[in-house]
Amino acid sequence: MTSTSFGLAVLLALVAMSLFMWLATAIERHSGNSGWIDVVWTFGLGTTGILGALLPFGAGPISRGLLVASLALAWALRLGLHIARRTKGIGEDPRYAKLKRDWGAGAPRQMARLLQMQALASTPLALGIILAAHRPEVGLSWQDFAGAAIFVVGLAGGAIADGQLRAFIRSGSGGVCERGLWAWSRHPNYFFECVIWCSYAVIAAGPAYPWGWLAVLAPACITLLLTRISGIPPLEAHMLSKHGAAYRAYQKRTRALLPLPPKGATS
Repeated sequence: MTSTSFGLAVLLALVAMSLFMWLATAIERHSGNSGWIDVVWTFGLGTTGILGALLPFGAGPISRGLLVASLALAWALRLGLHIARRTKGIGEDPRYAKLKRDWGAGAPRQMARLLQMQALASTPLALGIILAAHRPEVGLSWQDFAGAAIFVVGLAGGAIADGQLRAFIRSGSGGVCERGLWAWSRHPNYFFECVIWCSYAVIAAGPAYPWGWLAVLAPACITLLLTRISGIPPLEAHMLSKHGAAYRAYQKRTRALLPLPPKGATS
């Protein structure tokens, strides 16, 4: 990948994600349901990554481009359909709903601005996919299969965590979910999301491919977003307001992200 190709890849990521988030803005305003924002973001990022993986940005073999594009497609379908299913049953995503209440009359303008910032923050993720797809080494290698294996672990773990939470909600038992992976992590779905994005960095890295090392920004970016900005902080605030002391007790014994035995647990 030349510097010109890299610049074009960055431009693709920026423009495509900006357009998708304008679409998310329009859908949110029309439907009044902010939950659709994350649906559009997921399918938009997946589409951008697939296009970037298949366009001729580098000298990598088509087999690697197809492999990486397939991973991006699997991620977008799994997560996008999960969020869409969840969104059908709610009036608002509680995180966005709180922001809209806080913004008051300026909510439409502030939401549009926020979603364009989200598009910018998504650029390293799209680039991670593109850089992995265009590693110039001829033919698939152990590195590609190792990255794909990490991806499968992340995808399966996220699906299991989401399935356990859905089953808990359907049971109608109420309270805080501490079933399965949720007994070991307050956000196991976020943990496995971070694992997924590590896979692209593994596929992209190579001594003869300086651009590939930039793919490490993808897992770094998603981890930062989920743990410090748009994931855990607003969701934890919502859960505390909803469950109070029960959730505070859950916080004390259960780690936020990394799935490990509960604090104080004995085997």
